[in-house]
Amino acid sequence: MKKTVNSIRKTKTSGQKIVMLTAYDYPTALILNQAEIDIILVGDTLGMVVLGYETTRDVTITDMIHHTSAVKRGNETCLIVSDLPYQSDKTSDLAVENAKQLVSTGADAVKIEGNKTEIIRAIINEGISVMGHVGLLPQTTETFRVRGRKEREANQILEDAISLERAGCFAVVLECIPNPVAERITESLSIPTIGIGAGASCDGQVLVIHDLIGLFDRFRPSFAKQFTNVKKEILRAVESYKFEVQQETFPDADHSYE
Repeated sequence: MKKTVNSIRKTKTSGQKIVMLTAYDYPTALILNQAEIDIILVGDTLGMVVLGYETTRDVTITDMIHHTSAVKRGNETCLIVSDLPYQSDKTSDLAVENAKQLVSTGADAVKIEGNKTEIIRAIINEGISVMGHVGLLPQTTETFRVRGRKEREANQILEDAISLERAGCFAVVLECIPNPVAERITESLSIPTIGIGAGASCDGQVLVIHDLIGLFDRFRPSFAKQFTNVKKEILRAVESYKFEVQQETFPDADHSYE
C-alpha cells in the first residue's frame, strides 16, 4: 500500500519507527520500493554523491526535477519527498513555483531547510505537503558541526521545530544535534521527527544511501553507519573484467554469438 503524508503522521502515535533513505535514480528506487521503506528522500545530497559537486549549493531545481522523475518511475509504495535546493525558496512565489514542479514530476511532498514559516505556509496553501528541517542546515552552514550543545542554541532549535509544526509541516528532520535535545524536541511535537545524527529518540531515521552501502567515501559523517561496502565489490568486479579482457578470456564461447 502506498505510504501517504497521513500514514507517516500517524506513526507518531503508533510507535512504528519511520524508515527513510535517499535515492536519486530508477534502480535505487526499485530496491527501496521492494524493501518497503516508508520514505524516499530525493535529497540535494545528490550534488555531492552523484554529480561530484563540492557542496549541495550547486544543485539546481532542474537537477532535482530530473532525479525526482527517475525515482518516481521506480517507486510504487514509498512516499517521495524532494528537497527544494539552495536559493530555490528565496521568495514565497519562487518556492511555490518550484514545489509545484517537483510535485508534477513525481514528489509527494517537498522538504525545506530552516525556519521559513511564511514560505512553508504559502506552499501548503497550494495543497503541497512540506517536511521541515532544523539543526544543521547544509545549504547555508559555514561549519559542519553538531548543533545544540549549548542551551541557547538547543532552545532555538526547539523553537524552530515548534514553528515548523505550527506552520503546517507534517514531519521535521533533526540533523546533527545531541540525543537529549532531539528527545526533548520529539516529545514537544505532535508531528514525527526524523533524525540524522540526532540519536535514537527520534520517531524515525534517515541516511544517505551512498553512506549506508559504502559507495561514496570522499566524505562520510561519523553518524553514518556503513552496513556494507558496495564500492569494494564494484572495484573487484571491474578489476576482474579488466584482467579477463587483457588475458583474452572474455568474451568466451558462453558470452558470444555464433
